[in-house]
Amino acid sequence: MQTIRAAVCHDFGAPLEIEEVRLAAPGAGEVEVTLEAVAVCHSDISYADGAWGGVLPAVYGHEAAGRVTALGPGVARLSEGDRVVVTLIRPCGHCPACASSRPTICENPPDGAEGPLATRDGGALFHAMACGAFAEKVVVGAAQVVPIPEDMPAESACLLGCGVITGVGAAVYAAGLRPGQDAVVIGAGGVGLNAIQGARLAGARRIVAVDRTEEKLADARAFGATDTVLADDAAPWRAAKAALGRGADAAIVTVGAAAAYETAPRYLAPGGRVVMVGMPHSGDAAGYEPVLFAATGQGMIGSKMGDVVIARDIPWMIDLYEQGRLELDGLVSRRWPFEEINAAIADTRAGGARRNVLVF
Repeated sequence: MQTIRAAVCHDFGAPLEIEEVRLAAPGAGEVEVTLEAVAVCHSDISYADGAWGGVLPAVYGHEAAGRVTALGPGVARLSEGDRVVVTLIRPCGHCPACASSRPTICENPPDGAEGPLATRDGGALFHAMACGAFAEKVVVGAAQVVPIPEDMPAESACLLGCGVITGVGAAVYAAGLRPGQDAVVIGAGGVGLNAIQGARLAGARRIVAVDRTEEKLADARAFGATDTVLADDAAPWRAAKAALGRGADAAIVTVGAAAAYETAPRYLAPGGRVVMVGMPHSGDAAGYEPVLFAATGQGMIGSKMGDVVIARDIPWMIDLYEQGRLELDGLVSRRWPFEEINAAIADTRAGGARRNVLVF
């Protein structure tokens, strides 16, 4: 085992502590990646707050990019020196979900307690989200990484590991938007801006962004929203329907707030669907009248990581980025030294950042 630095969560809700930890060499089918950048995602913060339970101590972080520096046995499609984006999607390749091209809901997720990390003295250290990317290096499955161009900025590339694929995929795959249809995107943060981009790429006629601040709505317009509505208005769904001239074919909820889910069906046209992306805390609940869904042919569907297949979809998105059709660079709010991770987390909590990125 080698020694690296990582930001460790010892207590839920407490600042992360940068310390030396042990990292095992890659095993069969695994690669070691020396990281260049890792983004701060709200999911990392929720996990570190204990919102969904979990095991401590742990290393979070799951939206990263870097360079392959070691290969485990049996890895054939990658070479040392390759630059890659690292994702948390680690498919087993043989369960019913993987066999039907839905690796984001693989039925055999890895056990983080059996991961490659250990404390400096050899104690247990949870490898969270199959990544543990708040660290100088990671060891992950070869299927979790996708090559990126040599000249692509790491701070932009790392966003393809989660926020971009989640938002774009929610619009393109989960919502199944078709040219001429209409979308409402609730929440104009990092994932919401990418859902807006996905709706635009899918050919949506109108895209209404809903958020609580004018600053976020200005971001939404810059990323392709045709109309914007303040969420704190008395009945924002009425303003959205007025802008559309009808209800939406898809209302994509990208914020982890039960209240947003409670009102989302109000934005829909008959036959429309709510796409559930944002993740409220465990125990939070929203209520509905089932008869309204039945009578209008509406529905609700969960979307995990945009329902993407990374080997197919990340190269597609990189191509769009290189053509200027998918904005990545503008998603980066600020670059922070890894040592300032707690300040970057605090800034993300404040709600104004598109994405804060830690650089090594």
